Amino acid sequence: MSFLEDFQASLEPLPNILQRKYALLRDLDKSLQGIQRQNEQRCLQEIEEFNEGIKSGNIAPGTSLNKFSDEAQDEQKHSIRIADEKVALAVQAYDLVDAHIQQLDQYLKKFEEQRREKDAVAAAGTPGLVPDGNGKPAKEGGRGGRKKSRLANAAAAAATAAANPPSMDLDLPVDPNEPTYCFCNQVSYGEMVACDNPDCKIEWFHYGCVGLKEQPKGKWYCSDCSGMQKRRKGK
Repeated sequence: MSFLEDFQASLEPLPNILQRKYALLRDLDKSLQGIQRQNEQRCLQEIEEFNEGIKSGNIAPGTSLNKFSDEAQDEQKHSIRIADEKVALAVQAYDLVDAHIQQLDQYLKKFEEQRREKDAVAAAGTPGLVPDGNGKPAKEGGRGGRKKSRLANAAAAAATAAANPPSMDLDLPVDPNEPTYCFCNQVSYGEMVACDNPDCKIEWFHYGCVGLKEQPKGKWYCSDCSGMQKRRKGK
């Protein structure tokens, strides 16, 4: 049984378990409210009787009501026990959900690792994506070579996307030695595009970070390089 199948099997009875615990919580809450109302009425009655005793002279003036009756105190203790049971049930429900969330996190981490391994294999076998000495995708010489490299990159990314479902953005630890790209300063993932300015400091960009949904036709410049060219033309 795969990890996903095992997770689905453990998740299937969770709604019914939680439903039973929530139903028990509601029953305990109703019982607690009833006991609290009864205890409040009893305590008010005992205070009223105490005041009447002072007025009638049966209780000496200046005497204080040190404690309520044993029945009233028993009701208060019972209320505390029910409240403790409610807290214990709520903690059990939370722990059940939290355990499944942690299990799902482990599955997503494994899924992301497998996706990255497949992306690395696809990139290594695609011409024009051989890393340079700094670990970044090498830019081929000449405008024609750059365009072919981008087309090859798009083809490899499309093949990878077809073989693997879109991954979720996960807050996973990143190797500090792994090169970063784009305005977001993140590692290489998904589809990327190269700036046609040979002097571009960043060079490679994620589609989503620059508002692209498909491979641009002709030349493409990042916003920094495009703005620099406009300023030069305006001088």
